[in-house]
Amino acid sequence: MSRLALLSGLVGLSGGLALAWTRPATPRDAREHLVDSLLRVMTLEEKLGQLNLIAGDRDTATVAQLALVRAGRVGGFLGVVGAGPTHEAQRIAVEESRLKIPLLLGYDVIHGYRTIFPIPLAEASSWDTAAARATAQAAALEAGAAGVNWTYAPMVDIARDPRWGRIAEGSGEDPELGSAFAVARVRGFQGPGDTLGPTSVLATAKHFAAYGTAEGGRDYNTADLSERTLREVYLPPFHAAVAAGAGSIMSAFNEIGGVPSTANHWLLSSVLRGEWGFNGVVVSDWTSVKELQAHGVAGSPAAAGALALQAGVDMDMQSSIYADDLPTVVRAGGIPEATVDEAVRRVLRAKAGLGLFDHPYRGADVARERAVTLTPDARSLARKVAGESIVLLKNNEGGLLPLSSRARRVAVIGPLADSHEDPLGPWHALGDSADVVTVLAGLKERAPKGTTLRYARGCAATDTSTAGFAEAIRVARGSDVAILVLGETDGMSGEASSRSALDLPGVQERLLEAIVHTGKPVVLVLMNGRPLALPWAAEHVRAIVETWFLGVETGHAIADVLYGDVNPSGKLPVTVPRSVGQVPIYYNHKNTGRPFSPSDHFTSQYLDLPPTPLYPFGYGLSYTRFRYSDLRLGATPIGPEDTVRARVTVTNVGSRAGTEIVQLYVHDEVASVTRPVRQLADFRRLTLGPGESQLVELAIPPRRLGLYNQDMKFVVEPGWFSLYVGPSSAEGLESRFEVVRKN
Repeated sequence: MSRLALLSGLVGLSGGLALAWTRPATPRDAREHLVDSLLRVMTLEEKLGQLNLIAGDRDTATVAQLALVRAGRVGGFLGVVGAGPTHEAQRIAVEESRLKIPLLLGYDVIHGYRTIFPIPLAEASSWDTAAARATAQAAALEAGAAGVNWTYAPMVDIARDPRWGRIAEGSGEDPELGSAFAVARVRGFQGPGDTLGPTSVLATAKHFAAYGTAEGGRDYNTADLSERTLREVYLPPFHAAVAAGAGSIMSAFNEIGGVPSTANHWLLSSVLRGEWGFNGVVVSDWTSVKELQAHGVAGSPAAAGALALQAGVDMDMQSSIYADDLPTVVRAGGIPEATVDEAVRRVLRAKAGLGLFDHPYRGADVARERAVTLTPDARSLARKVAGESIVLLKNNEGGLLPLSSRARRVAVIGPLADSHEDPLGPWHALGDSADVVTVLAGLKERAPKGTTLRYARGCAATDTSTAGFAEAIRVARGSDVAILVLGETDGMSGEASSRSALDLPGVQERLLEAIVHTGKPVVLVLMNGRPLALPWAAEHVRAIVETWFLGVETGHAIADVLYGDVNPSGKLPVTVPRSVGQVPIYYNHKNTGRPFSPSDHFTSQYLDLPPTPLYPFGYGLSYTRFRYSDLRLGATPIGPEDTVRARVTVTNVGSRAGTEIVQLYVHDEVASVTRPVRQLADFRRLTLGPGESQLVELAIPPRRLGLYNQDMKFVVEPGWFSLYVGPSSAEGLESRFEVVRKN
């Protein structure tokens, strides 16, 4: 008999009532039987304890916190990690508490646990969902061996404002691309099947919802948007994550239309649970239950807790309001105990789905933790994905890149060139700077024999001193080519790291200008967590490479691309503005009644700046060239429930193998409500040898043709649609098709 079966049969004994055990027909039945058995004997304090999620201290639960576990007053920890600390916390729960209920042990495993992969925004630049699934799976393996069974990832917020620091944690500005990566990461973290084994962790899609549209790009700020925009832009990745089986959802800090997400019954119960059928755990963000008081919708902790629980938040992260303040409220009739029971039921189901009742430690031990952490295979995966994530933004004047063997004297300049910490990026879990291959180290390792690399820091990343310029200029003048590694520090993006400017911090742009003015060829390598507006560089620098934050294999991946061992294939998952004044700027905008026209002053434009971006969504260059031809559509017209299929021939017309990301966009020409000028509908990664051609088939499913009409009903309306296939959102072949009503 399994531990789950034994516990179900004996759980009543600890409460003074023996329950008969009959083995249910299926594992799911067994879980429900266990949950029912536990709920019948739990005290109100034990029930609310299951909804209490608290943070450990320096990766360990304190003596006082473990006493709460013994008393049944804690349902889970966040920030208790490592095989030793998690084993001890779990042991107390399953051996010394009255009901022996195991703990959820959560951690922010965003882009790796110890092996740090590219930040999610960088990974989205690969447009490789299989790679995203693989990195999530690798992160789950390491985290699971350290006792973690729950991650607060993936972040699936759509972000159209690069000032917002948490744009680094998501997949950019597009709901279709964001949905694809949401599905990949959920499946990578959780693995296949209904029960999550020791190499999987419970995934959390966050932050529900519209957190990425905070006013002014300021973290935690108000989100003011229409229900149509919410449903068409910001909710689809969450819906996709739920459909993929995400075990939990995290409510957002922000409000929408005057209602904070953590108290939003319509969002958490009507939409999430009612419309989408989500039956997993909803967890608050850090103290966001308590913050309902600061929002001004609750006058006391107890009132805040009542609002959140009744809205649909199952677990209170770090406020401890559910455990401390709600027993009195429930006993006074302020909250039905049945509401508490439903939340507890969902938490217990999650624990059963993780297999915690049978295997509370899930194979986590110190030896296994060492064996699976930072392995050669994990490093190899990190290097591969980092290489795919790099976007070549510029490479003109005969193609400075890849670096020629004639470049014998190479200057490596910049405050990030030899940084060990910054390549890890924000939210790097247990990532260790000692594990990082710096850009300088990677270039030294890869440079052809006989190459001389000379390094000058030039300046600090954020300081205003130019004292190091002279040395940097001297090193550049003595080189055949200068590689400048500039950008942001790891702490300049992520939570609470919004910026009002999108330029290079400190005096880095002045350093760049000084090196360019030496006349030496310059390769600008950008390291950052958000799109940077660098119009001067775009005009004056010969080659620009966007690398984001690539993790432990940064130096190797960048060297692979700069020396041509890897042909860059990354495409931008977000629009790059010319100036912060253009923000928000995104490719799938509406036309307005007066769309921009260069020949008409009275159209939507700026007096001092073109309305177009510096680099458009989906853009990225290669060391080879691809030609698109012979675009053909399947049978048309189609009905509202049909899928449009498009075929296009893609040819590598260059001299080396390369990978192209073929993108399909659609536009509803006339509709009952205004529609975006283009919407991504499908994409394919395609690798071709020199001179090779391939016929690529892409599809537009009905959900990408549909809209929310004036009655907020999702429909596919009849009419003509434009279709575009090409290498970015701004170019490609065009065609049209018609949707007609079927009799």
